[in-house]
Amino acid sequence: MKTPLIYGSRAAHRHSERGVTMVLVALAMVAIIAMAALSIDVITLYLAKQEAQRSADAAALSAAKVISLSGITGDPVDSTDNWILICGPDDGTNGLATRVAKAVANQNWIGGGPVTTPTVTYGPTKNPDCTALTTTGFGVNPIVTVQLTRSSLPTFFSRIWGKTGNTISATATAEVFNPSNSGNSGNQITGTLIPVQPRCVKPWVVPNQDPLIPSGSPFCSQGGGPCQKIINLTDGSINNKGISFNGTLSGIIGETFWLAADCDYTDQRTCSLLHVPPKANGGSGGRGGQHVPPMPNLFYVPGQVGITPVTAVPSCTEGDPFETAIEGCDAPTNYTCGLPPGSGGTNAVDLSRNPDAATLDGVSCLIHQAPGGNIAAPSGQDYLNPFNPVYPVMTPASFPFQILAGSSSPMVVGGGLANGNPISTSPSIVSLPIYDETDPGATLTSGGTTNVTFVGFLQVFVNAVDQWGNVSVTVLNVAGCGNGSGGLPGQPQFGNSPVPVRLITPP
Repeated sequence: MKTPLIYGSRAAHRHSERGVTMVLVALAMVAIIAMAALSIDVITLYLAKQEAQRSADAAALSAAKVISLSGITGDPVDSTDNWILICGPDDGTNGLATRVAKAVANQNWIGGGPVTTPTVTYGPTKNPDCTALTTTGFGVNPIVTVQLTRSSLPTFFSRIWGKTGNTISATATAEVFNPSNSGNSGNQITGTLIPVQPRCVKPWVVPNQDPLIPSGSPFCSQGGGPCQKIINLTDGSINNKGISFNGTLSGIIGETFWLAADCDYTDQRTCSLLHVPPKANGGSGGRGGQHVPPMPNLFYVPGQVGITPVTAVPSCTEGDPFETAIEGCDAPTNYTCGLPPGSGGTNAVDLSRNPDAATLDGVSCLIHQAPGGNIAAPSGQDYLNPFNPVYPVMTPASFPFQILAGSSSPMVVGGGLANGNPISTSPSIVSLPIYDETDPGATLTSGGTTNVTFVGFLQVFVNAVDQWGNVSVTVLNVAGCGNGSGGLPGQPQFGNSPVPVRLITPP
């Protein structure tokens, strides 16, 4: 029987297709391997880009932190010619913020290698020297931009088709936010003032008085006339702008004085006011000679505590509400900025207790100072170089202010840092609310609770606490409530822990 023609045709066709599958598989493998290689390289570049962005963010925030702690927002037009030491030309000796940013960028490797070209600039015009920006509003809310470039990034497969020298870059911009009079200029990039909420405030409510200005005989309110206001109530700006160091009074930043409770020392149950309202350099009153710290001093009243939980409380606390608020962080809702009592404000001081003992124990715990109120020398706490709390008229000897780690600092005890090494953060840096003592609706009454208006905040470095609960402090920053809501006192707006830093949208 003859084989059907159609069957023979199909057999021949199948014979001609032998080996096609292997060719298709080989071609598919080439495509799969190429896509895998491309995916690996793309992922490598993506991860490197993420690393670069994190590095740029960290570098920008580090530079902003240096600017914040330097206090140049308290000298917004560089009246003391000290900006150059913080963000001036990076010539190897100046430009501390620039050098810190570059150091942070270079310690964070990208794609297994160091950054090749970190660039640090200031202001919206991206100027490498911030001293050229003194008339452009840079000192109100300074911004710093860090751009990183990583060249010759290694890849696995792109070199096969001749692609070498992969380069990635990342940019981050950070802002140093000080609301003092900033409603007129806002953010340098967006033009919009975006207030922030406080994170950590201590309950020492100080009057709006600068105990060193004017420098009378020996100080204001003691032969030199009324003390100057710290905050201008019209626009929230800083009155005594500038930076003081080496004993020369050129501005409030760097001023050193004592904080003392405006309470009769002999009455440890309630706060029987010595001065109504509290004042600067108020003399001994009923505290009795040795219990009053040397002038200059500033008398405070205790803030209301215990209404909301305190956070970040260290293990050395003893549970007293006022002490706990000093050792930890009081709730930010207790410190709304620019809201007077007549407008429904709930900010309050509580004179139903004397805070001396709680302040002594709280500060000793907070800053790791040895018990007993030793102020002759650092006894465990971090300290400014040089340390001089006994008669704190002299301001720090040099600018920028240098913080050294104390022997009981967590960075020394648990962090492996040597005692006396420079540090950039410390529990001794605290924020205090400033209230308007001239507000007729906030007349303080001994033994009672009174609503007050907060008009700004002081950021100070706590040098030491003596055996009676008096606290030696050095001013690092001042922040008025700002005028973004129509002036002070005005519409409610959040306050801040001066002076915060934050990443903002890159230009």
